[in-house]
Amino acid sequence: MINWANFISQLFNGLVLGALLALISSGLTIIYGTLGVLNLAHGAMFMLGGYAGWVAYTHSGSFIIAVIAGSLFVMLVGVVTERLIMRHFYSRPPEDQLLVTFGLGIVFVEAVRFFFGSLSETLPPPAPLAGITNLGFMIYPTYRLGLLGIITVALLLLYFVLYRTRLGMIVRAGIEDSVMVSSLGINVYKVFMLVFGIGAMAAGFSGVVNAPVVSIAPDVGEAILVQTFVVVVIGGVGSFPGAVLGGLIAGEIISLTSMVNPAYSYVMLFIAMTLVLVFRPRGLLGAAGRE
Repeated sequence: MINWANFISQLFNGLVLGALLALISSGLTIIYGTLGVLNLAHGAMFMLGGYAGWVAYTHSGSFIIAVIAGSLFVMLVGVVTERLIMRHFYSRPPEDQLLVTFGLGIVFVEAVRFFFGSLSETLPPPAPLAGITNLGFMIYPTYRLGLLGIITVALLLLYFVLYRTRLGMIVRAGIEDSVMVSSLGINVYKVFMLVFGIGAMAAGFSGVVNAPVVSIAPDVGEAILVQTFVVVVIGGVGSFPGAVLGGLIAGEIISLTSMVNPAYSYVMLFIAMTLVLVFRPRGLLGAAGRE
C-alpha cells in the first residue's frame, strides 16, 4: 500500500541508489570520454571491489581498511589491465574493444567464483552507522544515510580532481580532442593509464561501500553495469555532471517505480533513456567531443 511515509522512504532510497550510480557512472564516463573505450568490465570491477573489501575486513576487522584496500586493489587491476591489454586496442575497431572488455569481465567473475564460490558474502557496516535512525517523519537505516554522505564526499573529491588539478584539465581536454592533447607533447598513454585506474577505483570504491546494503556475489555487477550504461546515456557521455544528474534520475525512477510494481522499474528506466535519445541524443549534459 502506498502512503506518505512509504513514498518519502522510497525517495530516500532512490537518492542513495542514484548517488551510488552516479559514482560508478562517473568512472565509466571518464574512461569512455577520454579513451573512447566502452568498458564492459566495469560492473565486474564493482564486484571485485566488494570482494577485495570483504577479504580485507575479514583480516583486519576495520571497515575503513576494507574501503581503502578494495579501492586500491581495483585501481591496481585497472592500471594493469590498461597497460597490458587495453592500450593494444585503442587503434582497433570499437567491436574489438567491446569484446575484450566483455571477456575481461567474464574472467574477473569466474576468477572470483573459483576462489570464493558462488555463495554471497556480507560486509557489516561500521559500528557508528549500524542500526536505524529516527528522522521524526520516518525511521531509516543509519548506514544508508551515512552512505549518502560517503558517496557525496567521494563525488566531490572526484570533481576536485577533474576540475581543479592539471590531470583533470588534461582529461577534460582529452574528452574534447585527444589529438590536440597528444600534439601538445603530453604523454597520452600515461594519462590513459591514470584515467583507467581512476575510473576502475570509482567502481571498486562503490562496490565496497555498497556491500553492507546488498550482499556480495560474483554476478552482482551485472545489474549495476546495465543501470550504469543507462545513466551514462541519460546524463551524456563524457560529462561528469551528466553522470551525477543521470544517476540521481535513474535512482529515483527505479525506487519510485518499485514502490508501485518492481517488475516495471527497468521498463520505466529504459523508457526514460529512450526519450532522452529521441529528444537529446547527446544526453542531458553530454559533451560535444563524443557522440
